Amino acid sequence: MAYFVTGATGFIGRFLVRKLLKRGRPIYVLVRKSSVKKLGALREEWGATEKEVIAVVGDLASKNLGVADADIRKLKGKVDHLFHLAAVYDLKASAEEQQTANVEGTRHAVQFAQAVNAGCFHHVSSIAAAGLYDGVFREDMFDEAEDLDHPYFKTKHDSEAVVRRECKRPLRIYRPGFVVGDSKTGYIDKIDGPYYFFKVLQRLRNLMPPWMPMVGIEGGRINIVPVDFVADALDFLAHKKGLDGKCFHLTDPAPQRIGEVLNIFARAGHAPQMTMRLNARMFGFIPAPLLYGLGSLAPVKRMIRAVLTDLGIPKDVFQFINWPTRYDNRETVKALKGSGIAVPELESYAPRLWDYWERNLDPDLFIDRSLGGKVRDRVVVVTGASSGIGKATAITLAAAGARVILVARGEEKLVETLKEIEAAGGRCWMYTADVSDLASCDALVARVLKEHGTCHYLVNNAGRSIRRGVINSFDRFHDFERTIQLNYFGALRLIMGFLPKMIEQRRGHIINISSIGVLSNAPRFSAYVASKSALDSFAACASSEFLDKNINFTTINMPLVRTPMIAPTKMYENVPTLSPEEAANLVVQAIVDKPVRIATRLGIFAAISHAAAPRLTQIMLNTAFNMFPDSAAAQGKKGEVAAKQELSPEQIAFAQLTQGIHW
Repeated sequence: MAYFVTGATGFIGRFLVRKLLKRGRPIYVLVRKSSVKKLGALREEWGATEKEVIAVVGDLASKNLGVADADIRKLKGKVDHLFHLAAVYDLKASAEEQQTANVEGTRHAVQFAQAVNAGCFHHVSSIAAAGLYDGVFREDMFDEAEDLDHPYFKTKHDSEAVVRRECKRPLRIYRPGFVVGDSKTGYIDKIDGPYYFFKVLQRLRNLMPPWMPMVGIEGGRINIVPVDFVADALDFLAHKKGLDGKCFHLTDPAPQRIGEVLNIFARAGHAPQMTMRLNARMFGFIPAPLLYGLGSLAPVKRMIRAVLTDLGIPKDVFQFINWPTRYDNRETVKALKGSGIAVPELESYAPRLWDYWERNLDPDLFIDRSLGGKVRDRVVVVTGASSGIGKATAITLAAAGARVILVARGEEKLVETLKEIEAAGGRCWMYTADVSDLASCDALVARVLKEHGTCHYLVNNAGRSIRRGVINSFDRFHDFERTIQLNYFGALRLIMGFLPKMIEQRRGHIINISSIGVLSNAPRFSAYVASKSALDSFAACASSEFLDKNINFTTINMPLVRTPMIAPTKMYENVPTLSPEEAANLVVQAIVDKPVRIATRLGIFAAISHAAAPRLTQIMLNTAFNMFPDSAAAQGKKGEVAAKQELSPEQIAFAQLTQGIHW
């Protein structure tokens, strides 16, 4: 017995061919020239030779499938069963692509079947051929299909019409439901159908504990079947006598609503479940013009598009949330009786589907998350690169292949950084500049652009911190002036200097090293926090202006780091701090992921506390203010030597509880 299969290298096809090989050989497979190599790999998977699975070069878009006349003559009268599976199963495909593959491709397959006098033409259609029929759609129904506006529905319906009206050979039609992975292994070749929502569930799992109740949707009943069931049913029904001219629904007789399906996959992925599920129909009271008007607003459209793109969900998916159709498959069940072939319960194999997706198809697996992939051969300007966070960041970036521009006031220590990078094989250039001096900033920008042509990343790290209570600052207004001059105006001058080039090249990333103090508003750091807050606010405003120009801003609200800047405060020798290398890892995270903000959980909690309970937060901060006094130098006691401060058990406990906050 000989077979001819289109779409054999596709998802359902590779399972079906494995079944057919147990029944007879040879199997002729339609392939494009570009897919011959892929077929070779599949032969190894099937354990078949070139004489058992024979490549027939052709093209769906051409008459008689583009098969050469000589090949048609060789095949004439030899094909007992022709399985036509080749089609576009993708909601994201264009209407033109679907028309060519699904309708014209089917017409050409019918022509080919006639040309070779095929024994029986088996057309694998889809439940989409029924459109969004409101009610129960039987296997003997076709013209009753409704709501075929979507190109996928229309082309599947039209392709089935071609078979029904133009095929002169014996025929059988099969309508699978939403085909998911193998129920035994979880294998699937691409993301489609319910898989589009796996990323949402994964994000919820990463944000919330699995016991957290969620609100979701109920939706219509979605008919899901595993690919191994479809292949088994196709193989059995195709070879059973007396079924010519019939149509079979390869569907689940007891489909579940979308809300429950999502909960099944949520359990499989250990994500929170939708305890309360709302029926989307309940929002039908909202006038359609109002919904259309809101959805047409440019900002709303962009936000929706950005969220869906981030999650990898086609917008067309939401048209099918309230799926209205039920599929009567009694004839199929009757024909399969005694075969042992039945649709397994989704819950029994959902964990395997989830596991395969997360290990092999999760889009995040294919994102280059290496630092080298982002900065190799890119120009990165790092200020304050002679020590601490700046030095550790520069060394890390150079090791990843970046062209690092080292910037600092002191030449001696900057040379040490340069030598260390060069000794490790990195590339770097040294520029001495005083970022608190605007003319020096302008000169730096001009030199970098002249000698390197561009700036891809700007890491504004240079900064000054002053730990002194306001009560001891009445006669030290210059503390506020020099702090804001460096931390805000200097950083801003560099941003404004490099932005024009970033706009021109439509690429750029500005990373500002801010402070957890901006979120916690810790006392004694009013000058420092005010200057960093100004830079944070500027970045928050500017980032919205440059988003469409592919220029990103990231603010890192850095916790306390063990650097020379905090060395004068001896108390910090007894409190938890990050190492410069750990701080540099946050810069790496900023470059790789491009978040708007990086902050510790404690920092975020502090910001929420200020918003939700400002008075209670002030009381807590005032307690800390009185618990950790100003240093002798900050109090103006010039004659006293700064001794190492031994913390009391109470102070140590409080510092541990508020780890990373400057006190």
